[in-house]
Amino acid sequence: MLQNIRDNSQGWIAKTIIGVIVALMALTGFDAIFKATTHTNDAAKVNGEEISQNELSQAVDMQRRQLMQQLGKDFDASLLDEKMLRESALKGLIDRKLLLQGAEQSKFAFSEGALDQVILQTPEFQVDGKFSSERFDQVIRQLGYTRMQFRQMLAQEMLIGQLRAGVAGSGFVTDAEVLAFARLEKQTRDFASLNVKADPAAVKLTDDEVKAYYDEHAKEFMTPEQVVVDYVELKKSSFFDQVAVKDEDLQAAYQKEIANLSEQRRAAHILIEVNDKTTDAQAKARIEEVQARLAKGEKFEALAKEFSQDPGSANNGGDLGFAGPGVYDPAFEKALYSLNKDQVSEPVRTDFGYHLIKLLGVEAPEVPTLASLKDKLTRELKTQQVEQRFVEATKQLEDSAFEASDLAQPAADLKLTVHTSKPFGREGGEGIAANRAVVTAAFSQEVLEENANSTGIELDPETVVVLRAKEHLKPEQLPLEAVNTAIRAQLTKEHASAAAKTKADQLIASLRDGKTPLDKAVDGQNWKVVTAATRAQEGIDPTVLQALFRMPKPAAKGKPTFSSVTLQDGSLMIVRLDGVNEAVAPTDEEKAQYRRFLASREGQQDFAAFRKQLESQADIKRY
Repeated sequence: MLQNIRDNSQGWIAKTIIGVIVALMALTGFDAIFKATTHTNDAAKVNGEEISQNELSQAVDMQRRQLMQQLGKDFDASLLDEKMLRESALKGLIDRKLLLQGAEQSKFAFSEGALDQVILQTPEFQVDGKFSSERFDQVIRQLGYTRMQFRQMLAQEMLIGQLRAGVAGSGFVTDAEVLAFARLEKQTRDFASLNVKADPAAVKLTDDEVKAYYDEHAKEFMTPEQVVVDYVELKKSSFFDQVAVKDEDLQAAYQKEIANLSEQRRAAHILIEVNDKTTDAQAKARIEEVQARLAKGEKFEALAKEFSQDPGSANNGGDLGFAGPGVYDPAFEKALYSLNKDQVSEPVRTDFGYHLIKLLGVEAPEVPTLASLKDKLTRELKTQQVEQRFVEATKQLEDSAFEASDLAQPAADLKLTVHTSKPFGREGGEGIAANRAVVTAAFSQEVLEENANSTGIELDPETVVVLRAKEHLKPEQLPLEAVNTAIRAQLTKEHASAAAKTKADQLIASLRDGKTPLDKAVDGQNWKVVTAATRAQEGIDPTVLQALFRMPKPAAKGKPTFSSVTLQDGSLMIVRLDGVNEAVAPTDEEKAQYRRFLASREGQQDFAAFRKQLESQADIKRY
């Protein structure tokens, strides 16, 4: 237990800092923060602040990917309930919005320096234990962020972390609570146990008893409802051998490919931010001071290290590395592409502040030959044609299936084979029945009751099926002969356990009255004595331990208390509590561990209540 407490008492603070980097907006996205949306695209409003449909779609997609990663590559994504995913994702987004609003209302804030330190000290952004601007750029670009956008996202996460710290971190417990917990946690108990065996062989069942149980539990003895379906399967891969690429199309694709190549420019910059602490005029004056020092011959790299407020590049002399068009802010990019090598721009204003930009180098694109790209371009062109053929064939299949009274004609039209499934129930089955969309369609009113062909069902991006119910196997009462053995086994166990319970109760009464000695064997079986058993004692059934520590303390020595526990096999365990041993006072180290554990638990409960309060007081509209 102490180890569990030690593990749990590490606090949420370290977890929050790690979570900021590991989660990286698990329930939100770039568009939700940096792009405005119209009310028609709202998924919800929280106290007047919008959550967009685009943001919700990204959150649902993120949850789906995370679940698939956790459940393994063989998990069928079609089994995921989209409605539940959407509801879960929207709840997460609303919770996050409420927490950000709560942090703002509570006036939580942090310095830019603190934000810089989180970035600089994050292991994911380090190489050989040191911050690497190249690694930083690589990670955040994979996530779809620029440096400034990532800072804004991280700032929000830190605000939520501060709010959590302010509420959950304020949890406390008194010395009396710590000592009371320690007394209970360290308490041990002396007990003895005696097993009253259930004796199935002594149970005599009549046919009438079996029949009565069968009649009373008739609904439990039904065959499952099942369906057998015929289906046709359309696979995208089947079209690859049916398409060819013309030389002129290949040449056109090659020209388009090399036309998209653009030169890479290596930029360095010095940034003076405009923020709550620095006005536009102050930032402009500061950048002009830096510009003046450059004009006097000071090195750009040295000034970047001294003045730039971009933590990702400042320590590297402002170097941002090579990048192509579309990476930087439009104003920044326009200035960069107007410079000659080693030239420094005039001050440039962006949404983040004022920049001085230096062009460090230019890399011309390497133009590959047609021969080197032929296989790739051919594959892409064939894929485009196959995609078009697949879309057209899917529509043809759906139209034909809608008009036909069976699957023979749609199969003939597209040269497909009609397959038949094995019987499966509403919980699914093997093969095609492992797909939740197939099961839903097979048991739909249109297919099952109206005897219609289904619409096209996408098993995966490469496969579409249309199905039709061939046979509906409705639930039927199983004959008594089929379940007779199972009923007899169940009744035998119940009767044997009931007899053991009666015997155990009689024995406990005899022990309490003193008619049966406590120190003598019972029916040839000796008591199994255990002294100083802890709450996590090894070698003892957990249900027995749980009952033991719920039993009242003996009134006096030689006056034990009794209880009984039913075991898995139907036997009864008589538990005799002989004594309760109070623990010695906890050490200072133990008290500190207990205090951290209890305070952390109290703080988590406080934070959960705070979140609930925010939600109950909020104006939340879901669309």
